[in-house]
Parts: sequence; structure tokens; C-alpha cells
Amino acid sequence: MRSIWNGAVSFGLVTIPVRMYTATEQRNVTFNLVHREDAGRIRFRRFCSACEEEVPYSDVAKGYELPTGDMVVLDGDDFEDLPLSTSHRIEVLQFSPVSQIDPILLGRSYYLEPEPGAAGPYTLLRDALERSGRVGIVKVALRQRESLAALRVRDGVFVLETMLWPDEVRPADFAFLEEEAEVRPQELRMAESLIESMVADFDPSRYRDAYREALQEVIEAKVAGREVVSTGPPPEQGPTADLMAALRASVEAAKRERPASRDAGREPPAVSRGDRGAAAGAGRDAGSGGKGGGREKPPGGRRAPRTA
Repeated sequence: MRSIWNGAVSFGLVTIPVRMYTATEQRNVTFNLVHREDAGRIRFRRFCSACEEEVPYSDVAKGYELPTGDMVVLDGDDFEDLPLSTSHRIEVLQFSPVSQIDPILLGRSYYLEPEPGAAGPYTLLRDALERSGRVGIVKVALRQRESLAALRVRDGVFVLETMLWPDEVRPADFAFLEEEAEVRPQELRMAESLIESMVADFDPSRYRDAYREALQEVIEAKVAGREVVSTGPPPEQGPTADLMAALRASVEAAKRERPASRDAGREPPAVSRGDRGAAAGAGRDAGSGGKGGGREKPPGGRRAPRTA
């Protein structure tokens, strides 16, 4: 990995020189915009709408538009004069329980590696933070922008997770919150039983990006000149006519699919005798008619690949 930032963690009167590395990456399939006829790359030019001329990058500045429509132009010198007290320092402000940090505030994650000769104080703060069970709340400036961040330990390494400022989180202002939706006690109990029947330890390795894998297969088929077979879209799910029957059937289906290892040492959720009978009836009804009743949709037709 290549470091993207170097500075120091400021912890009281202790300073720990560190290097910062990007901790995550998105495995997207990237594309270029091309001309459909000859696969030539599409280029974009910096074109000024006022003088109607192409502008070299050296003459490009940043502009802030006022409500009147006037533009305030700022160049590099204007940004350099702005005070960024944490430009090369990760300033520890306080230590807090991790449960007090709303995950919606968290952004990018970065690893912090100690500079040569700084492993001693780095290890001291790391071990003390791990034993405390808390996370550090810090302030740091990255790419000319000051942010709050959380400092925690993962696999023996400090991880810095940038955070949004509180005013950057939009309020959840939706009309349905003012409505009085009726939830019956038996529906709530059945929903809780469904949740309990699906409880398992989280193992991220069990999941994969099926869309990216399928897209990669399409690209490989294009390269090899093979036909690309479309399986068609998944069957659409209609609206739930009977919420209680759907919950009961879901509980029974989750029990049947649940591996034996997950059931070991765990009490099954309580379901009344009447609920079991209704669930069995709902399962028979779901399997005999309606949408998604167990029949697989046949694959769609083939289409020949198009070459660039």
C-alpha cells in the first residue's frame, strides 16, 4: 500500500508520528465512454461559456455562485490562507463509548502505521484504548477539509474513520411518521419470532457481489465471442394480502432452512398450536398458486454478442 498522508496523533502531551493508508476499496467494474461505432474514447474539453474558448487546466479556478448569480472566484492562494489547525495532526478530543456513535455519521476508513521509531508510544496508546473499550474522538484535516473522526483498533492497527458533521445528516422527515398505523400484538410477536428464527453470527465471507460477478462474466463472454444468455428479471413480488399469514409462513420457512449448527443450544421461538396450523395452511396456499409459488421462471432467449 502507498501512504496518502503523514502527520502525528496528538494525545495529551504525547505525539505519535504516523502514516495514513486507505483501508478499503470498492471492487467496481469501471467503464470508459466510447463511440458506439468505432469504440473510440470520448474526450471532454474544458470550454468557457463566456468567451466560448477551450481553457487550459492551469487557468481553471473554483467559483462560488451567489444568490444574485454573480460568481466569486477563488484560487489556490485563497485556500492556503485558511486556518487548518489539524492539517498534519490527528488531535484526540475525547474518548467515548462506541455505542454513542451513530453509524450514519461514519465515512471512509484509514489505517495508521507508526513512523520508524514511534512503535513504542503507538503500541502504548493502542493497548490502552483496547482495554478501555472506548473509541477516540479526533479532529483531522484531509484534502483541505477538516473532519471529525473515530479512532479505534482493528487487528492490532489503529483505524481512523472519518465522520460527518451533525448538520450534514438529513432529518428523516416523512409523512408516514405522523400517521397512526395499527400494529396488532399477535403480529408483533410473530415478527419477533421471525427475527429470532433468523439470528446468526455475521460472517461477511458468506456474501458476494452477484451483480459484479455476472457483469464480469458478460465481459468475458464478449471477449471470447460467446453468446450471452439472459435469465430474465426475477419474478415480481406482489403486495402482501394477509400480513399475519405471510409472517407465519416466513417463520416456518426460516426454521426449515436454518442449519442444524445454528440451532444447537438455542431455544426455538414459541409458536402457538393455532399459529402452526395456520402457517402450514399458508405454506400450502403459497406453494399451490400465486406469484413466487415455487416455480422457477424459464430462462429467456439468447442474444448474440455485439462487437465494438
